[in-house]
Amino acid sequence: MTSNVANEVELKLDLTSEAADALEASGLFPGAPKVVAHYALYFDTPEHDLARAGLSLRVRRNDETRIQTIKADGGSAAGMFVRSEWERAAEDDRPILDDATPIPALLGEKVARIAPLFTVENERRLWAGDGIEIALDRGRIFAGEREMPIHEVELEQKSGDPAALFALARRINAVAPVHLGVLSKAARGYRLLGPAPAATKAGPVKLTNSMNAADAFQEIARACLHHFRLNVPLVLDRQDATALHQARVALRRLRSALSIHKPMLGKDGGAALNGELRWLAGELAHARDLDVLIARAEGEPLRDRLLSARTEVYANAIAALRSERARGLIIDTAEWIEIGDWRAGAEGEGLRALPAGLFAARALDRFRRKVRKGGRDLEELDDEARHDVRKAAKKLRYAAEFFAALYERKRNRRRHKRFVTALEALQDELGALNDLASAPEILRGLGLAGDPNAKMLLGPDDKADLLEAAAEAHDALVDARRFWR
Repeated sequence: MTSNVANEVELKLDLTSEAADALEASGLFPGAPKVVAHYALYFDTPEHDLARAGLSLRVRRNDETRIQTIKADGGSAAGMFVRSEWERAAEDDRPILDDATPIPALLGEKVARIAPLFTVENERRLWAGDGIEIALDRGRIFAGEREMPIHEVELEQKSGDPAALFALARRINAVAPVHLGVLSKAARGYRLLGPAPAATKAGPVKLTNSMNAADAFQEIARACLHHFRLNVPLVLDRQDATALHQARVALRRLRSALSIHKPMLGKDGGAALNGELRWLAGELAHARDLDVLIARAEGEPLRDRLLSARTEVYANAIAALRSERARGLIIDTAEWIEIGDWRAGAEGEGLRALPAGLFAARALDRFRRKVRKGGRDLEELDDEARHDVRKAAKKLRYAAEFFAALYERKRNRRRHKRFVTALEALQDELGALNDLASAPEILRGLGLAGDPNAKMLLGPDDKADLLEAAAEAHDALVDARRFWR
């Protein structure tokens, strides 16, 4: 029995049941679809050893045919996946785990503990055109007593230019509302096994010292977009304040990545993209600012007024996220990251070819100098100048997080922890000062400036203490040893 290994390039798009019906009825895809019913069993150990290793294992039944598939997640391009696959025919619903697969070598004796974890029942409609296979899926995932629906479109590149995937995605988005998908069916199944999904913080970026600066930037940008898309559903479905904050953080991190890498990104440095990302982050800012005030509010009358205002600002934020402009922006961003012309121009070519570690060290030095110089006499600066220091500190913080995997020696890790701790302390103090500076304008916008209880949100008595603490935090950061040396 042979096992075929192949690379799969696909783009996932999430949509609602109503949007799936509208898309199918639109006539966008050529001809009548082929309809296939799938039933798939997903396997792993009770400890999820395969998932932790970046593998998924399933046996899928289509009529009387069974196919075993092992997929290795080679890193997601925030919805565009390029993965290795091992496929083979299976006689029944039990997986075949011989040396033609990577699993025995990976798990050793734990192979015996592999068992079914969850199932996927799916009805797939298939079209083909211009080298792209189009699959419209409607189904459900079952894990014990829990289940979740599936409505998604998968665009798989069989031949031709990958740009065609994104062009088709935009046409689909114009017909029916779709959002870039970042979770495979396997990933959704594993989520169903755990606690209810919560807001997701940014995870470590998988960089290696064998990468050049361009490859490292691409991986960083992918991670930022992935972080954003994981949090958006919780904002849309639950108005989750922490998820909205994390969605904003993800956009800010992506914009910081553009800024950090601007010298190598060609003539415009991603300026047009950055402008649209700034717009979307701004649409979420009002809701975040209000959540900060609500957390500080005491007393029912003022808190009730803020909570009432929250309903409207969240409705506006959700409308922005659901807009065709925002949905299209995320698809455009994914395309730019993957196949944009930023990698092709002569301008910045030398920087793109630098080893990732060398580029990272230069970038970290550059932003550290900005924070050190800008924060001198911090207590004497006006609000705008302190805000500039805060922005530079954020970029330094994100750069420290982006490039952490390039400095894995014990000494570097120890210094990294101390450096980031000092940087976090400075950001906390500067953030509190920024909240005090921005609160009056927010209250005026909400019609609360005259509320006698609003004084507690402004905290004028706290400013001197915050300034002193910020200056001390800045001095501690300047004294912290650089982990990249």
